[in-house]
Amino acid sequence: MSLPYERAAPSDAAVITDPAEFTSLKPEWQALWRRSARATPFQSPDWLIAWWDIFAPGELFILTLRQEGRLVALAPLYREGRRLLPIGISLSDYQDILIDPEFLDIALEGLGDALADLRDVDTLVFDEVKPDALALGLSISSWREHLGSASPCPILPLPDRVESLKLTVPVMRLRHLHTARRRVARRGDSAILEGDVDNAGALLADLARLNALHWDSKQSVFSDPRVAAFHAAAMPAMMQAGVVRLYALTINDAVAGVYYGFCHNGIAYAYLGGYDPEYAFESPGAVLIGYAMEAAIRDGCGQFDFLRGNEAYKYEWGAADRFNLRFTLSRNG
Repeated sequence: MSLPYERAAPSDAAVITDPAEFTSLKPEWQALWRRSARATPFQSPDWLIAWWDIFAPGELFILTLRQEGRLVALAPLYREGRRLLPIGISLSDYQDILIDPEFLDIALEGLGDALADLRDVDTLVFDEVKPDALALGLSISSWREHLGSASPCPILPLPDRVESLKLTVPVMRLRHLHTARRRVARRGDSAILEGDVDNAGALLADLARLNALHWDSKQSVFSDPRVAAFHAAAMPAMMQAGVVRLYALTINDAVAGVYYGFCHNGIAYAYLGGYDPEYAFESPGAVLIGYAMEAAIRDGCGQFDFLRGNEAYKYEWGAADRFNLRFTLSRNG
């Protein structure tokens, strides 16, 4: 159900706590997500509705603002005790709210006023936000703000032409990429398959299998079966929306590696990967990242985001750290 606030705000504010109403919000939410130039794939309804359907760790708390009936802001949250947390936590490298750019100031004020009216919440926490996140503009009267450093996210600027990658990627890494491609060709018949709605399920299963092979099975992100269920639920709709980039390297018809990423708002995101140790000499991970970078340039992306983590290979591609922030608002007293 939706709970109207007693005190008028610059825009009409409501909280959605009913899962069915939450799901029915998807068309408007999708449109708002498309209008927001700062939005990442992790704020899309396809991603977050699937996350909630699988995990649902607390009480749904979707704060919305409307201006003359039009959805202009959405804070996808859930309540855990007296804390509000972002839906998608843990699996989402970037957390944030959505605001129509035409209503930025009035929406931030409206969200802050709505949150100030709450009596059973003491803290709002965003563990991982970009330095330009809209959530950082939230301010709640009589609440204190705390800002701290969070995860490193190595970023590589992309040129406007594939031929110009040499201007941003170190020479040694490009040599390694060329060597890896030659080794793949010598190993046998090879191809890179691009994921689509029809083969996404099979490629996702390959990714889970290879991720477990590459890492200890207990450390694999897919060791929790809910994670695989979540990606299986989110991927088809996100693929139809044109956001997912799923590539598989095959050698002699065997899947040697899989790359899972996104492309949205001019940024490519490298989310997950896995490769078969049997093909370590051919460096399938490097081959797939190189392919993903070239595809991102052709898609018009100006940035390749390796997302959270300071693994050495990211810096070998020439990426430099940008740190996420941990943003907390807490009630005084």
